[in-house]
Amino acid sequence: MTLEACTETLREHDPDRFGAVLAAQPRDRAGLLTLYALNLEVARAPFQSNEPGLAEIRLQWWIDRLDEMGRGTPPPLHDVLTPLWDAWGQGAGTLAALPEGRRGDCDRQPLTDPDAVAAYVDATAGPLMKAAARHCGTPEGAMEVVANQARGAGLAAWLRALPKLQAMGMGLPMADPAAARALAAMARDALRLAARGRRRIDPRAAAALYPGPRVSRLLSEIASGSVDPFDETPGISPFQRRASLARLGLTGRWWR
Repeated sequence: MTLEACTETLREHDPDRFGAVLAAQPRDRAGLLTLYALNLEVARAPFQSNEPGLAEIRLQWWIDRLDEMGRGTPPPLHDVLTPLWDAWGQGAGTLAALPEGRRGDCDRQPLTDPDAVAAYVDATAGPLMKAAARHCGTPEGAMEVVANQARGAGLAAWLRALPKLQAMGMGLPMADPAAARALAAMARDALRLAARGRRRIDPRAAAALYPGPRVSRLLSEIASGSVDPFDETPGISPFQRRASLARLGLTGRWWR
């Protein structure tokens, strides 16, 4: 896959991150595009087999290739790994946390409670946003801000996907409105903490910390009980997506 093909894949399957990449500085775009294309692939890997053991093998393949790249070994010609190597070089070895965080998906089991959901989000959305932020020049001393933003944005994305997750048996054991409200509260608290630390983040990293459109409103609707995320969550219209990305591009504001 060329960088152009990664771009088209991201445009089709992850339009919010695709739009955020367009708002990034030109020097950061190739790294972000290939990072997010990798994320799409490792997120799909556990669902390419109904056998947990085979799904684990698929994830382990990604981990092994990324570890090899981290030791300086170029990958075999591959749709995603080849452009990833071109953009990241040995730094791709640091991305093995992405497939590692997906191991739990292989079992297709529900998460036990809100704390388990938060731990899952920290293991999946967390490494992804941290890698993007580091690529955009964020120092280690500001990673606490990034971790809070990743938790808030990741919980919002998980809640948005909850109707599908429940249908797959990968949501929560029961459709408990109190658990949904607790998750919305956790997300809002994390986003508020990230916003308080925004001065520690260079404007260059705004695209990496972008949480997606309509996040605050969704969390407010779930917290108030006006939206039941176990049943259906509001869609995002093209206008809402464009308006949110325009705001990011014009103001550089990633916090809520």
